[in-house]
Amino acid sequence: MSDRHILTAVAWPYANGPRHIGHVSGFGVPSDVFSRYHRMAGDRVLMVSGTDEHGTPITVAADAEGVSPREIADRNNRVIVDDLQSLGLSYDLFTRTTTANHAAISQEIFLGLLKNGYVFPKTTLGAISPSTGRTLPDRYIEGTCPICGYDGARGDQCDNCGNQLDPVDLINPRSRINGETPRFVEEEHYFLDLPAFTRSLGDWLDSRRGWRPNVLNFAKNLLTDLKPRSYTRDIDWGVAVPLDGWRDRPDKRIYVWFDAVVGYLSASIEWARRSGDDDAWRQWWQTPDSDAYYFMGKDNIVFHAEIWPAQLLGYDGEGDKGGTPGSLGRLNLPTEVVSSEFLTMEGRKFSSSRQVVIYVRDFLARYDADALRYFIAAAGPESQDTDFTWAEFLRRNNDELVAGWGNLVNRTVSMAAKNVGAVPTPGELTDADRALLSATQGAFGPIGELLARNRQKAAATEAMRVVGEANKYLSDQAPWKLKEDPARRDTVLHTALQAVSDCNALLTPFLPHSAQKVHELLGGTGTWSPVPRIEEVTDLDDGSPYPVITGDYGDAQAVWASRPLPSGTPLAPPTPVFKKLDESIVADELRRLEGDE
Repeated sequence: MSDRHILTAVAWPYANGPRHIGHVSGFGVPSDVFSRYHRMAGDRVLMVSGTDEHGTPITVAADAEGVSPREIADRNNRVIVDDLQSLGLSYDLFTRTTTANHAAISQEIFLGLLKNGYVFPKTTLGAISPSTGRTLPDRYIEGTCPICGYDGARGDQCDNCGNQLDPVDLINPRSRINGETPRFVEEEHYFLDLPAFTRSLGDWLDSRRGWRPNVLNFAKNLLTDLKPRSYTRDIDWGVAVPLDGWRDRPDKRIYVWFDAVVGYLSASIEWARRSGDDDAWRQWWQTPDSDAYYFMGKDNIVFHAEIWPAQLLGYDGEGDKGGTPGSLGRLNLPTEVVSSEFLTMEGRKFSSSRQVVIYVRDFLARYDADALRYFIAAAGPESQDTDFTWAEFLRRNNDELVAGWGNLVNRTVSMAAKNVGAVPTPGELTDADRALLSATQGAFGPIGELLARNRQKAAATEAMRVVGEANKYLSDQAPWKLKEDPARRDTVLHTALQAVSDCNALLTPFLPHSAQKVHELLGGTGTWSPVPRIEEVTDLDDGSPYPVITGDYGDAQAVWASRPLPSGTPLAPPTPVFKKLDESIVADELRRLEGDE
């Protein structure tokens, strides 16, 4: 194992309901493919996240059901944990933002910013619901953007032009909850002094290399009009503001977005505490040669390429006002913000309210997890919005996974098991044999480079191209015709089995569940590609129970290299690796989408 430390910081799914496949195409599968590759390459990976459980949407849902926000969060936390574990997302720790540890770290970051002068009190106009008297958060107010004229801008940001906004700036503002016009009243809040980071954020962004252009350009454009952002909100469900006169107030909390991004740090610290070494997190957050990659959908770029880096810079004392690091010490900034575009569904935007959706658990109840993972990796919204269609999902499953990769595995292992009963001993290799092995062994370098740069679509395409070469070799050499020449037959089968072994390693980050099956079909024993598990734990500070996702990933046999397949390893007749889907699923799923079933 190398000494390189890589933090995989995965966007926190919001716990107001189950996640759909559009969500996991942005934060879930890309982060796991990346982490699995780096673990195979020998790097020390820490993959963390959890459910984001504070804020207004959960309180709105709780009011509608007549229950507490905690009940909503507890219920949806378990649903999301089950779904992400079933998808095979290999978190070292997937936790939640309602832990005492998270509250303490969020408050520490706030106090560090305050000490260095980057958080300040200010009287501002806040939106109130005339009918209920309750505060309306920025994101629950819509109106026309005063800059670009887009009707549908939110009170905190216009998704059309990307500019930051305040609710009072909107033309014809209205509540997203009930459509009424909000009333604006004066109130005191603490603000993050974003303009004080214009220079340091600019210098940091200018130093970034290899970022996706859409992310870097968007982030740099934000620097032209930085405004202070409210760090606190009028709400009773969130992290308390750690100041005298505020700490016990029932109506003031840290803004959910500002505590959620702190979750990457608090989850790392919780992981370290659970590991028995309270300081273990520092290797990923404070060593100069460690790297941190943040994965999310494009609607989260602002908070990961601007707000969170500003919080880190301010805590470190590296904004325009200077300062000194807080009690945790200096914290590293992101190496890269890896943002995916949006996944649509049959030409329409995902919408739970309009039933244009398929939730992860419903998908996995009918189809294999690796089939969804492969579609997202090979055809997902990596750099542009992408449409999920059932016809394309069917085609990729049947043509690429079943007829391409699965068929190569099945017929190669089947012939070797039938004719030899084990991995054959090869004779002298021909040019064709050496060419195939050169292709499979030589693919680890370029495909690994693509995965390291988060070019997963290109990596998946190249891996399947190598599978195609192995299929062509097998067809050209036709070992089933070599009954009269068993030595040559055995050489061909050994070469093909070695190619299968190599291709299985190349595809393991994308297809961890089936990679384990192929490992066993090749006579392997033990764990090739570990799957995460759910553990029931108690809060380290207050003892409340909750589930986490974790795993023992260091025991995996999978490595990012070609490993010789030992001759004589017993082989049994194989079972299919993937399930072929009937074409009727397209019509069936479209009927479900239209609500006919």
